[in-house]
Amino acid sequence: MKILLKQNVKDAAYKRFERLFDDFENVVVGFSGGKDSTCVLNIALDVAEKLNRLPLSVLFIDQEAEWQGTIDYVSEVMHDKRVKPYWFQMPMVITNNASSYNRYSYCWDEKNKDKWIHPKSELAITENKYGTIRFHDLFEKIFKVEFNDKKSCYVSGVRTEESPKRFVALTDSATYEDITWGKTLSKKLQHYTFYPIYDWSYTDVWKYINENKFSYNKIYDEMYRHGVKLNDMRISNLHHETAIQSLLLVQEIEPETWNKIADRVDGASSIKHIKSDSFKCPKEIPYMFESWEDYASHLAKYIIQEDIYKEKLSKIIKKTKQLYKNPKAIEDFFKIVINTILSSDWDLTKLNNWLMSSHIYSYRKYLQGKRDIGILQATKYLSNSEIQEIIDYNEKN
Repeated sequence: MKILLKQNVKDAAYKRFERLFDDFENVVVGFSGGKDSTCVLNIALDVAEKLNRLPLSVLFIDQEAEWQGTIDYVSEVMHDKRVKPYWFQMPMVITNNASSYNRYSYCWDEKNKDKWIHPKSELAITENKYGTIRFHDLFEKIFKVEFNDKKSCYVSGVRTEESPKRFVALTDSATYEDITWGKTLSKKLQHYTFYPIYDWSYTDVWKYINENKFSYNKIYDEMYRHGVKLNDMRISNLHHETAIQSLLLVQEIEPETWNKIADRVDGASSIKHIKSDSFKCPKEIPYMFESWEDYASHLAKYIIQEDIYKEKLSKIIKKTKQLYKNPKAIEDFFKIVINTILSSDWDLTKLNNWLMSSHIYSYRKYLQGKRDIGILQATKYLSNSEIQEIIDYNEKN
């Protein structure tokens, strides 16, 4: 159940930032060049200036396969005199969701210097001294090295509107004192991550940017011109599982970037040629398969190259089939499995988002014996008699 505040989301976010600056010696804004981090950056700059806490530390981990528009905007921010830049352009390994055969992409590899998608900035930190080359581990490791002796927090523009899983995670229990909208990086070092605009809608984001005439990433304008829905616009590295569809636009919007991407990223050219069918579940089951499960099994057998991911997915499928009996829930599950395989999403972002969606989350709670669940969320996977059971329960309680 959502509890509405008496103040608007903008005022709430400013109060949250004031709290963070009061409680933490070091506040670091995580910046991606996207619309959400643009809001976080500008709120943080406003509050930092008010509290005499400038320059503001701003952190961007450059994954090389970025829009040139993103790099131009990041450069503008990092050269702002109010900002202390932490622009990382150093060797790291990230997931390559453009290819089923080459699982990883090696960013800023000196052996491929002549193929780098954009050059390094004079502001960049280029040496990886953080004990890991895996992108997902870098944030915590960077904090341990750069801010080891300070009570510090990393501030990100994550919003719960984009992921039901995030909504549950950021409203369920306290992370720091009474704050739920965050997670712990290291309790011993007093390092935390916070999401102060977690309750904003994308309409709140664009209203804040527009009303204040802030600079923003102009790739959004190009996406809008090309018919991309506002909620589907993603600014991320161009072979990330949530942004991979952007590869279909790069050749039209930034042809020079496309030429470099095609030469540098395995699988990019193939996706461009076969378009959306390369990573989306079809609307109808291909005629040669009896069910969505049959189709998913075929894809898993012939597309997944590494046994570790075959076994990982097999365990999830076995567990899910044992839990969910509703045919529609099983069908939807295997469609997500198909999307996962076709987009090489071995971080299981799509699958986890589905598992925490309101419909399947409420259905799972019902199967666990809970009856105090939202009726609108539960109806998709419940029979009429099960729905009546919930109505009767709620009326009595």
